[in-house]
Amino acid sequence: MREIVLDIETTGLEYKEDHKIIEIACVELSNFIPTGEIYQTFINPERKSNSSAKEKHGISDDFLKDKKLFREIASDFLKFIKNSPIVAHNGLLFDVPFLNYELKSNKLNILKNPIVDTLILAKEKFPGALANLDALCRRFDIDLSVRKTHNALIDAKLLAKVYLELKGGQQPNLILNSKDEEKKKDEVKISKKKILKDRKFVLSNEDEKKHKDFLKKIKNPIWNQYK
Repeated sequence: MREIVLDIETTGLEYKEDHKIIEIACVELSNFIPTGEIYQTFINPERKSNSSAKEKHGISDDFLKDKKLFREIASDFLKFIKNSPIVAHNGLLFDVPFLNYELKSNKLNILKNPIVDTLILAKEKFPGALANLDALCRRFDIDLSVRKTHNALIDAKLLAKVYLELKGGQQPNLILNSKDEEKKKDEVKISKKKILKDRKFVLSNEDEKKHKDFLKKIKNPIWNQYK
C-alpha cells in the first residue's frame, strides 16, 4: 500500500489570516516502509513570516524571495502525492486545510485523498500523554539530534518512523510476509524429505532352519486356523 507522509512549514499558524506555505516535504511509504522517494520544495509566500513562525522554522524571508510560487509547484506536488493516503501530524486541522486554502486560492481542486492523522492515532494509543512529534520520538527512542528547527523534510522523515511505531513497529510488514515465509518453510521441509525404497530382508539358511525348528515346538499355532 502506498502512502505519503507529509509536513509543511508556514508563515504563521492561521491560513484564515492569509498566512502561506513556505515549505512542503513528502516521504513515500510502501507497506509502512520509506521507499527512498521524496518530494521537497521551498515556496515564495509573497509575504513575511511572523516572528513566532521564524523562531520555529528558522527560514528567512530573504531566503524565500527567489523561490517558486505555490501555483508554480502545485502540479509537481499533486503528481507526486497522486490519490494516495496522506499521513500528517495534526493534518486534519493544520496541514490539509493550509494546502486546500492554497489550492483554492489558485483555482485548483482541493485534496480528496484519505487522511491519516498521527496526532489522533497517538492520542488514542496513549491517552493523556504528550503527543507532539518530539514526545513521540522520545517515546519510541527515535533519534532527535537532527531536529534543530522545524524543517519539513526532517519532520516528515521522523514522522514516518513514528507512524511505523504507532502501527506496531515492524509487525505490519512481518504480518504481510508471514504467510509467504511459512509456505517457503513448508516447501523446504518437503524438498528435504527422502523417499525410502522398499527393503528386502533375506534369511540365511541357518536362520531359516532355526525358525522352522522353533515353529515345530508350538502346539496348535493360531495361524493354522487361517490356512
